[in-house]
Amino acid sequence: MEFFDRPRSEFQYSGRHPLKEKEESKLAVKKRTKTYRLGIMGGTFNPIHYGHLVAAEQARSSFKLQEVVFVPSGIPPHKDVSHVIDPEHRYLITVLATAANPHFSVSRAEIDRKGPSFAIDTIKYFLDLYKARNPDVYFITGMDAVMEILSWKRPDRIMKLCTIIAATRPGYNKERLRKVLGPENFKAVKTLQVSALAISSTDIRLRVAAGLPIKYLLPDSVENYIEKNGLYIDREV
Repeated sequence: MEFFDRPRSEFQYSGRHPLKEKEESKLAVKKRTKTYRLGIMGGTFNPIHYGHLVAAEQARSSFKLQEVVFVPSGIPPHKDVSHVIDPEHRYLITVLATAANPHFSVSRAEIDRKGPSFAIDTIKYFLDLYKARNPDVYFITGMDAVMEILSWKRPDRIMKLCTIIAATRPGYNKERLRKVLGPENFKAVKTLQVSALAISSTDIRLRVAAGLPIKYLLPDSVENYIEKNGLYIDREV
């Protein structure tokens, strides 16, 4: 075929430079692979206090998390539940405590799930729930819990699916954790020093039962809820 006999469609100009199209293609791929950095703050929250809130906020800031979801446990598998108040109370005080922070949210995932609240099930739940955002999950919990993580359900799977953030008091010796977990598992754990962890839920329950003040240990809204509903007064701690 002669040059002047070729169909017009072969010479039509798209109006876009080939290099520009290549750059836009790279940006599209980058956009699709962008991750959503999601923190999961698991715990009994019996009751929730400033130690939990400070740990979650420091984790959000230190690891550039876009959201931290608080997940009150339904039936904690590693704790004596005799002193644990009703899940609905724990859910509501967690909502009250986190309401002022736009980066915090609260999930009923474990409360509404039947049976024991295993971390692996919760992590898989949120990976599926946020799959459209390509989630990068960070599981936030206390150092005491992480020291026992090898006794959890599917610990190997947990450490492959997410990064563990172990909140600890300042000055904690990380070598102790390394010895317990082993070098390979230790790589999946990041430590976070939180000064407010000196506050404990057990101490708060003891103080309530003894008629002692708990102000400045937890948000006023939580304190008022505990008082209004008569929580922790007649319970063993």
